[in-house]
Amino acid sequence: MKKLLPIIILTILTLSLYGCSAKDAPPKNQTGITVYTSIYPLYDFASKIGQDKVHIYLMTPPGAEPHDWEPSARLMAQMENADILIYNGLDMELWIEKAIASINNPNLTIVNASNNAKLLKLVKDNHEDGRNPVHGNYDPHIWLNPINAIVQAENIKNALVEVDSGHKDFYENNFDELKSRLEDLDERYSTTLSQLSKKDIVVSHAAFGYLANRYGLNQYPISGLSPQAEPTPSQMAALSDFIKENNIEYIFFESLSNPKLANVIAKETGTNISILNPLGGLTQEEIDLGEDYFSIMEKNLVSIKNALGE
Repeated sequence: MKKLLPIIILTILTLSLYGCSAKDAPPKNQTGITVYTSIYPLYDFASKIGQDKVHIYLMTPPGAEPHDWEPSARLMAQMENADILIYNGLDMELWIEKAIASINNPNLTIVNASNNAKLLKLVKDNHEDGRNPVHGNYDPHIWLNPINAIVQAENIKNALVEVDSGHKDFYENNFDELKSRLEDLDERYSTTLSQLSKKDIVVSHAAFGYLANRYGLNQYPISGLSPQAEPTPSQMAALSDFIKENNIEYIFFESLSNPKLANVIAKETGTNISILNPLGGLTQEEIDLGEDYFSIMEKNLVSIKNALGE
């Protein structure tokens, strides 16, 4: 495992601003439930369910690529006083087992948010070499299917109720509201994308399998599951041929990843580029603008519709 990286984040912001920080330890006199979340979608779901009854800390800092990030020793020490630790699982966080083993807190409630979700098996290909191996057997990006996001949110809600049963009704009601919003989002995606005749999306890395599977799309990644895994020249050539033969008009890249390969293929094929955000993390700019899971997913829907529309 690579050397632990330091966390460089701004100050703690309020939940209403969709900001967070795990840079500073919670105050010793802090009341309420303290929750640490590994990646952004889990932070957002926990914030919407817990609201002012919990103190939510996002471990992965703004702008960091969650596939590569690891917690610092300082952050590990801070979690000694946490009530709940929420992680995605499915090898999204390669550091999690080591982290859990090192935390000396017998009262810590640990939540694998992927429990009970419907999973997609990985198809490992030659993109994933010895420098950037795929870990695990399942695609970890489960939150991009809103129905799986409901499962994740329910796992979070159940943990909050277990730890803070006095506010059970509060957490249950907030979860029900979040569930309704996720169902509405799923309906909008289904209605919009079912009307499009084109179904092929070319993306910078294979993060959109759950979204594609849910809504009848076909994902063609430039890189494999890891954003840093580069394709071979022959794979690049084959993808360029596919784009030309199938009149693909857009290539999607991500705000947290280098668009170099997407730009190379776009120039080679004469296609446009657009952003499709996998939501594993947000940039500081997105946080400052008050973006959240729903606003980003709505933007993703518009981007896909524009790319696949006639």
